[in-house]
Amino acid sequence: MKTYDPAADARDAAAGRPDRPATALVHDAPGARLVVFRIAPGQAVAVHTSPSTVVMHVLSGSGLLSGAEGEREVGAGTVAVYEPGEPHGMRAAATEMVLLAAITPRPPSR
Repeated sequence: MKTYDPAADARDAAAGRPDRPATALVHDAPGARLVVFRIAPGQAVAVHTSPSTVVMHVLSGSGLLSGAEGEREVGAGTVAVYEPGEPHGMRAAATEMVLLAAITPRPPSR
């Protein structure tokens, strides 16, 4: 068994650029990938698609999750599930939002 502390991973997450959300790869295996996002107010991950199922769990804060039907306000404890090929994205509004994304199965390498 492996155990993780996604809140600690979020604190340690790094951003490639100051205007981009901080991310950390928590787990990476053929069956599933776990990624934690720390999204500062005003930052976003653009709407995109994945060939995998994507499950997003908001760990803290609040923001907006995007889907085929538009944006929905979410807060800590919310879980959203996106089917393969379904558009999805996220952005923080007034407060930082931390979320854990589970992508299953792990998407193929680019």
